[in-house]
Amino acid sequence: MSRAIYAGSFDPVTNGHVDVIVRGARLFDELVIAIGNNPAKRYLFDPEERAQLLADAIEGTPAELTTFSGLLVDTARRCGATVILRGVRALSDFDLEFRNGLANRDLAGIETLFLLSDPQHIFVSSSLVKEIASCGGDISSYVPPVVAEALRRRLS
Repeated sequence: MSRAIYAGSFDPVTNGHVDVIVRGARLFDELVIAIGNNPAKRYLFDPEERAQLLADAIEGTPAELTTFSGLLVDTARRCGATVILRGVRALSDFDLEFRNGLANRDLAGIETLFLLSDPQHIFVSSSLVKEIASCGGDISSYVPPVVAEALRRRLS
């Protein structure tokens, strides 16, 4: 049985994240989505809110949600994942993800699988979404409706 883990801060979850999750769920028997929490980082939504928004955004997609802090490879081992799934938008993403993938394989023997982003999501990031939303811009094509509404409420 194949089990993969897909991690991110998901602050907030974007349509690009959802696309990788849906495609990953088709590729693996089981998919764990790990919501990262770095105490040194400031988030717009707390881990529980991010988990709920993510659960709502992927409703009907077979995936297990968990939160974590620390090394992703430790969480992957704890969850029984043998593959780390990563979405790659551009060459700059690939450079960082390639080096992280090599380190993860060295640290834990866990392979990394890269999925190329759908071209319509290639420029979208959580940071960009927050910036546009904070200026009152329309983010409806970048995030699931539940996320757009949560951002509207949070930033008003």
